Amino acid sequence: MEQFGGPEVLQVVEVPDLEPRGAHHLLRVSRAGVNYADKHVMGNSYLAPVTLPYIPGNEVVGKATDGKRFVGLTQGGGYAEQAHVHRRTSWEVPDDVTDEQAVALCLQGNSAYHLLHTVAAVQEGQTVVIPAAAGGLGSIAVQLAKGIGAKVIALASTKEKRQLAQDLGADAVVDSTSENLTEDIKEAAGGPVQVALEMTGGPTFHSIAAALAPNGRLAVYGYASGQMTDVSTKVLMERSITVSGFWLPTLFRDLKALPTSMNALFDAVRAGSLRPVLGQVYPLSEASAAHTALAARTHTGKLCLDTEG
Repeated sequence: MEQFGGPEVLQVVEVPDLEPRGAHHLLRVSRAGVNYADKHVMGNSYLAPVTLPYIPGNEVVGKATDGKRFVGLTQGGGYAEQAHVHRRTSWEVPDDVTDEQAVALCLQGNSAYHLLHTVAAVQEGQTVVIPAAAGGLGSIAVQLAKGIGAKVIALASTKEKRQLAQDLGADAVVDSTSENLTEDIKEAAGGPVQVALEMTGGPTFHSIAAALAPNGRLAVYGYASGQMTDVSTKVLMERSITVSGFWLPTLFRDLKALPTSMNALFDAVRAGSLRPVLGQVYPLSEASAAHTALAARTHTGKLCLDTEG
């Protein structure tokens, strides 16, 4: 991308081959994950500003020069045939985990794990609201929350997406586009909820916050609507609500957090207790089409790019 904007700013160009870099694996990329973070990068609204020209993409899977497969988090550069991944934020992929499964676990799987375990500290028997429950992160969060023993209220925008969330184990589903979202959540849950995840911003943020019980916890990890949201201290105090923000890169320097979650995710996939929902795979040359689908929220599961085709 040589300018900021929508999907149309993505263009395929030839760049020099990458050289080996200390403390990094140099991967021949097979799949690159597509995420809302990339959308914000393109629109110049990402938490970490970037300098143009820029190659988006924060997660890849591919083979290192020794032939081993690794999945890893990058700080840009993922939408390419080659990428550097730091040894601290990359993991060898087990033979019985596919490239598409691995890339689904890397950014969105790790985020779902830490939102539930680290940020919101969800406990067995608690009720948790999960937005975008048919998307890459949401579909994993539904399954992980059920694994904890929580009651899951899944939000999704279409009948088909809500059915997928139920198939993944959600106890109840709610239309995320409802004008009465707060009351619909509480009706589905049988009352106010203890925990909610939030990634939309704007009015949706306030509707979900209003569904929290006293001492409820709201874990915020995005603003897909493009609207940043202010919250009144009165709202927080009158029900003793806790609002916590989460951004995965803050865990990069933690030597235990990401290895713990990544190993747990690999183990769950291999045991069959976690099924990443795999969405459409687009050729690298059609990255703009992948982002058009992402922006329209017409997809289900994990979107990724095939950098070899």
